[in-house]
Amino acid sequence: MNIAYPYTLEPQPEGGFLVQFVDLEEAFTEGDTEEQCAFNAAEVLSAVLAQRLDDGDAIPPPSPAQGRAVAVPDAPVQAALLLYFARQGHTLSELARAMGTSWPAAARLMKPGNPTIKQLERAAAALGKRLVLSLQ
Repeated sequence: MNIAYPYTLEPQPEGGFLVQFVDLEEAFTEGDTEEQCAFNAAEVLSAVLAQRLDDGDAIPPPSPAQGRAVAVPDAPVQAALLLYFARQGHTLSELARAMGTSWPAAARLMKPGNPTIKQLERAAAALGKRLVLSLQ
């Protein structure tokens, strides 16, 4: 799954741009240049998604970019999101049982920065998936 969330850039009368994410209404930022906007967008996206994960709030999958700019959250948030989306339809208890671990240990996998590669591989296998890494 590609976790790239599209955003819009709206030029501001006083200069710079307003950045607003299509799928996350609380995720917005600004910047003087498009390059600065892209950096700020990735930062705010990571923060908003991490907060939603911590709060147990729903996270929408990314909409198609349709020619818009996209931002990707940092790697720890991506890892937690991949498990979040792969786990849809499975309870944490089911995941824990399939992994042969405790419910708290399975819950920690959903927190950014916690899972190791080995834990991600085990969780993916328990969900009938395969972990694939890539660099872009």
